[in-house]
Amino acid sequence: MAPQLVEFNRVALVPLSLTSLCSCRSHSDFRRSPTSPKLITRSNLHEFRFKLEVISNGRREMLRFPRGVLVKQRRRVITAVARSEQPERIEDTEITDEEVNRGTQLSVEGDLDSEHIQKASQLKKRIVFGLGIGISVGGVVLAGGWVFTVALAAAVFVGAREYFELVRSRGIASGMTPPPRYVSRTCSVICSLMPLLTLYYGNIDVSVTSAAFFVAMALLLQKGNPRFAQLSSTMFGLFYCGYLPCFWVKLRCGLAIPALNTRFVASWPLLLGGPTLWTVGLVATLISISSIIAADTFAFIGGKAFGRTPLTAISPKKTWEGALAGLGGCIATSVLLAKILCWPTSVLSAVAFGFLNFFGSLFGDLTESMIKRDAGVKDSGSLIPGHGGVLDRVDSYIFTGALAYSFVKTLLPLYGI
Repeated sequence: MAPQLVEFNRVALVPLSLTSLCSCRSHSDFRRSPTSPKLITRSNLHEFRFKLEVISNGRREMLRFPRGVLVKQRRRVITAVARSEQPERIEDTEITDEEVNRGTQLSVEGDLDSEHIQKASQLKKRIVFGLGIGISVGGVVLAGGWVFTVALAAAVFVGAREYFELVRSRGIASGMTPPPRYVSRTCSVICSLMPLLTLYYGNIDVSVTSAAFFVAMALLLQKGNPRFAQLSSTMFGLFYCGYLPCFWVKLRCGLAIPALNTRFVASWPLLLGGPTLWTVGLVATLISISSIIAADTFAFIGGKAFGRTPLTAISPKKTWEGALAGLGGCIATSVLLAKILCWPTSVLSAVAFGFLNFFGSLFGDLTESMIKRDAGVKDSGSLIPGHGGVLDRVDSYIFTGALAYSFVKTLLPLYGI
């Protein structure tokens, strides 16, 4: 008997050996022997409730549907192939191997099309939310002051929560003892207060030292057996999520020297703050953030186009070719903006600033990748659609703020470059 196909809607083909089709809805429905089955088409499949008894590798297996339940679900295909020892032609039901292969190929192509559509949708969502975040961050940076600091504090709080959730994840917690949940939540609040204290007092050292002392005491005096892993992960969280982001406040709001040596600044409208808005801190912050964005963009494009040599085992997708492309894009952006904003005054200073921003962003990205790898997760969170968590978006900026502030505050006056 030639193969017979029973199909409902579009799904992958599954070959079966049909030995019985029974339990019809009414006496007018078919009840035939396996040697002369009736073709069930898409139009009449919903009329039957049945059982399929199949023979696979010499064993008899039964696929049953509950009695009284009609097969009406969409996206379900029942493919039955009836065979006998002496093949005979059944009119209008013969399906060749070529047609079966063609159906399988169409199914695979449909899956590929679905995957492409999903990737395109993900890319579109990523671009839309990326542009929204970029515009919002640009406005916050221009506003400065408490607007900038409060927005940074909110991002720090969410990032700290994601960090401590990573520490408590199965991948990391299986090899160490994570800090108690009340300690991690308290640390998240402390981290979010650090930028506010930095703006208010102009210095964060005493606040960080005091916070670290009280957190250490809470860990040492907890019930049970305190572990060094709890202390080390908590102290690194205070440093990584709280102390380092405070340098962005010191860079943007602390360096209030006017930068009035450019026509662009002199023509800035009074409605948006006028020329006095443009300080060295604002210009340095804009150049640093823009060069980091350029580094990530050029590294992604260069890695996709020319990437062959892996950069490190921490992040297998990063390549030396992509890193070099990111370095070039970062330096080029820094020099271009320095020419437009007339700060820093020398090309050598702009090149050094771009070089510093690139390595700060690269190692910040690798640090977060190491934490996620040990935690066994792909993203630190799911707050931002298409981008993951807050840490996934700001990892390149965590170390860069401290490096940029040190460069502008110490290296430029010291060496005069």
